[in-house]
Amino acid sequence: MKRTEMVQAVKATDRWDMIIIGGGATGLGVAVDAASRGYKTLLLEKDDFAKGTSSRSTKLVHGGVRYLEQGNISLVFEALKERGLLKKNAPHLVHDQSFLVPFYSRWRGSYYWLGLKIYDLMAGNLGLGSSKYLTLEKTLDRVPTLKKEKLRGGILYFDGQFDDSRLAINLAQTSAEQGGTLINYMKVTGLMKSGGKVYGVQVQDMLNGDEYEIEGETVVNATGVFTDSIRKMDNPEASPIITPSQGIHIVIDKHFLPGDTAIMIPKTSDGRILFALPWYDKVMVGTTDTPVEEIKSEPEALENEIDFILEHTAKYLTDAPTKSDIKSIFAGLRPLVTDPDAEDTAEVSRDHSLLISKSGLMTIAGGKWTTYREMAEDVVDKAIEKGGLSEQECITENLKIHGWKQGDNPDSPLSYYGSDKENVEQLVAEDPELGERLHSQMPYIKAEVVWATRNEMAMTVEDFNARRTRALLLDAEASLEMAPEVARLMAREAGYDDQWIEKQLEDYKKLVEIYQPK
Repeated sequence: MKRTEMVQAVKATDRWDMIIIGGGATGLGVAVDAASRGYKTLLLEKDDFAKGTSSRSTKLVHGGVRYLEQGNISLVFEALKERGLLKKNAPHLVHDQSFLVPFYSRWRGSYYWLGLKIYDLMAGNLGLGSSKYLTLEKTLDRVPTLKKEKLRGGILYFDGQFDDSRLAINLAQTSAEQGGTLINYMKVTGLMKSGGKVYGVQVQDMLNGDEYEIEGETVVNATGVFTDSIRKMDNPEASPIITPSQGIHIVIDKHFLPGDTAIMIPKTSDGRILFALPWYDKVMVGTTDTPVEEIKSEPEALENEIDFILEHTAKYLTDAPTKSDIKSIFAGLRPLVTDPDAEDTAEVSRDHSLLISKSGLMTIAGGKWTTYREMAEDVVDKAIEKGGLSEQECITENLKIHGWKQGDNPDSPLSYYGSDKENVEQLVAEDPELGERLHSQMPYIKAEVVWATRNEMAMTVEDFNARRTRALLLDAEASLEMAPEVARLMAREAGYDDQWIEKQLEDYKKLVEIYQPK
């Protein structure tokens, strides 16, 4: 997957069947679905793939225990089915994760156990394991750092965990293998219309300033929190449909939660679920739900959000982390679809909405990572119905995602590359220097920089440190220390000069400040 070839495809193509704006989970899912049905498919992303919300999730592939309690049975059924399909189609990235729900009264324990047994039953043959009622002793065996005071026991249940931005890259590669064209750093600046109908987009290449006018049968707006900005290009009077809500996570060392079991706190003071999860030999804790008015491409955690997570973590762990223990903080914005009857964003629908304007612009909004595939299927089916595309059946339920490989331990080096692991190892065989680590506290090796630059359209140091690997999210300071070597290797591979390296390091240093506690 090479960007130069993708740009050349744009120059050589007169008209596309489908133009997708937005390279997050939803847009990439649509690109896979449309390309795999044989449609001439183009995806345009103004930043990097999964730059926004789609790389800042809680890393869960789940049915949504919270939605079950809210009575949203259809969403839970849908998500549990998609959880099973995603594990089947991307086993190198999706694996089982055990969760412990501590309880402090027998009544609460029975309530949680009953709810999670229903959750198990709803999953059917796509379930990941049967929930168990644990005694106090067995609960502490699972999570020895859990506070004992008033603790009665725990309920063990199973859900899925994944690497969100790695899945995004693999979806881009899957679409490309199916004939799709996908370009990062290509910004849509306007919509082209004739007779009131959208027939294409105006775009600018953010790397060199080149501009293009691109025609398409159907244009899909899949821009997440930026949905309304594209809708206003279509109709300046369009009412906003997105209510943005910020969620943050902190990352701390593994010793705070040893072992491989996550903790799920079913209800915090603001009514949300809080997770403490093992993730790549660190522990991730989150999340919050804070209404925001300004939509930023690089949202920042608020002090009260950080304090909230630390305060709630201290209630449950014997060794309470402080700000000085935080390795990284990352914030993401949820693109929640507006519901005028909802009292707060914790109640706004996570269901997706598909809108078609008078001009024919299709907008897909809301949803979550777990259900990206079904959302994409809905979009393409509707494009066939409304956009005049020849009818082709959806095949993504059984389509293996790029990198598909079974059996690897998710904790083993390079396992997140799946079948590409051998190719990365081949780079080391050809040049042993590439087998060296980029940082003593990070698992990543130099060959990964070469691979990402050559085959995964990594264009900046941030692309590599934040999304091709997860260095920035795991340890912001360590990622900064390895940045010069990342920049040097990228420059060598792509032919960039010293000025490019200097600018990259300057930009990355500013970025890292956002991921560190003040």
